[in-house]
Amino acid sequence: MARRTRLALTLGDPRGIGPEIVAKALADPRVRDAIKATVIGPSGTEVAADLAVGSWSGSGSAADAGRLAGLAIERAVQLANSGAVQGIVTAPIDKHALLAGGYDFPGHTEMLASLMGAKTAMMLASDRLRVVLATTHIALRDVPRAVTMSAIADAARITKAGLRDWFAIAEPRIALCAMNPHAGDGGRFGTEDDEILAPAARAAGIAGPFPADTVFVRAMRGEFDAVIAPYHDVGMTAIKVASFGHAVNVTLGLPFPRTSPDHGTAMDIAGQGIASPESLIAAILLCARVAARQ
Repeated sequence: MARRTRLALTLGDPRGIGPEIVAKALADPRVRDAIKATVIGPSGTEVAADLAVGSWSGSGSAADAGRLAGLAIERAVQLANSGAVQGIVTAPIDKHALLAGGYDFPGHTEMLASLMGAKTAMMLASDRLRVVLATTHIALRDVPRAVTMSAIADAARITKAGLRDWFAIAEPRIALCAMNPHAGDGGRFGTEDDEILAPAARAAGIAGPFPADTVFVRAMRGEFDAVIAPYHDVGMTAIKVASFGHAVNVTLGLPFPRTSPDHGTAMDIAGQGIASPESLIAAILLCARVAARQ
């Protein structure tokens, strides 16, 4: 039998479906054949943690849940840095709870970047589409200030490296999604695409900017290997319409792979035994494949 990849799996927010989908994923023969898992999280959940970061009674506060989720992420990074595991797969967290628990990060991507002192990029990937965000969890009103030439350059550089090293694409074809309707339509609907995005794309050696209403369709038809989106919702809407439940969140730019499912904590169905593990299974199998290439 082929050697299994060593991965750390965090349970995420213990109030959500994270423990349930981790338990289901670990019972799946595809996962059992591919990885040797180290589960990290609070004790007292429905899947035992190999490395417990505290106890959970099931009735703790959001702050308790966020603190335990943050501790699990920190422990997973320590394991990856030490070489004890080859990659990290994270179950969903609640961002408000994470802040209440003492971790002032808007999400996994930003927390991992801080812990590693690295520039990272968030990619959502499926067999139909790959989308990378130039900006992540910020208010829409702040997007025009954040979409700079350097932000596009960083996203393009990290995406190229990730596609080459982790997805085995020797010559990545990357497109830049426009910020404004019709890519600004010659300045009629905004000048950012002409004055910032177009020169940034040329300097980075990527195509675009192309209007959002066509660029993702072109990528799904095989013209591009990935699309860089200028802000969160335009990119997330495209990938989730195309592949929700089967896409994988990948943090590019780290020295080890980190993946997660394409959904949140789903607290409205937690504890009912009905949560699907398919996106988490896809995240585990992708992380294992990437780690095996390292």
